[in-house]
Amino acid sequence: MSTVKCNDITNVTGGIPTVKSQQLIPTAWVNFNGTGTVAIRDSENVSSISDNGSGDYTVNFATAMANANYTPLLSTWYGGGSVTALVAGSGFKRGVTPSTTALRVMTTTAVWSNSAVGADISGVYVTVMGGQA
Repeated sequence: MSTVKCNDITNVTGGIPTVKSQQLIPTAWVNFNGTGTVAIRDSENVSSISDNGSGDYTVNFATAMANANYTPLLSTWYGGGSVTALVAGSGFKRGVTPSTTALRVMTTTAVWSNSAVGADISGVYVTVMGGQA
């Protein structure tokens, strides 16, 4: 078996490189501070984060997703207490429709319900799998 070594793989038609029709990397990801002035620590295909209120953030994509059927994954780090992290942009939050240009995420202090209280989190990590437009 041969080994291919390279520093960069580029899809000649644009978008994310694929092997056997599978995307090699997440379509978008971001690591951000969700307390005080919200700030991106590092990211790929994320242009900005909007702070919509306590524990309520919008992740804005630099390049749109191909459709709203992408798969988001959210995790958090919190220095104390118990916090639940939920992805709201994929239908968990009432009134929020999935979008190809942004994903709404929410971190709360309790299991999600209509009365859950939003909580700002110092470490919010979002990964999105799905094709770009």
